[in-house]
Amino acid sequence: MKKFILVFGLFAGAFVAQDSSAQVNISVNVGSQPAWGPAGYTYAQNYYLPDIDAYYNIPQKQWMYQQGNRWVTASTLPARYRNYDLYSGHKVVINEARPYLNHSKYRKQYAYFKGRHDQVAIRDHKESGNRWNDRKDNRRDSRQERERWDGNRRRG
Repeated sequence: MKKFILVFGLFAGAFVAQDSSAQVNISVNVGSQPAWGPAGYTYAQNYYLPDIDAYYNIPQKQWMYQQGNRWVTASTLPARYRNYDLYSGHKVVINEARPYLNHSKYRKQYAYFKGRHDQVAIRDHKESGNRWNDRKDNRRDSRQERERWDGNRRRG
């Protein structure tokens, strides 16, 4: 009887160990995304920036942009974009190996985001550990609550 319990325990232990190892293999690249990337994504392969009509490959840390009629890959943006603020411009996450091959589709699909500056960057996200932003968010939340209260008071 003791041997049966021992064998059963070993079998059950092997089964549990096998399940737990399957849960460990999750692909996450949070640490490798740039600080100017959009907050809230645990995985991103590329960003499309509609303002400058360019892509950024996160794992390779490479920019992809058009120069004339061809796509160029480089570690920096060209001089024509030197005044572009990566932190404020909108970024669209595209998980595709070579998004520039479908550029006309993405350009049309995400044209709405061109000129928008309402996206929170990873650096400025509330959960990034930046206390200044926590205080800023608290002030904004308090102001919204006050405005909501004042609006309800006027109506009622």
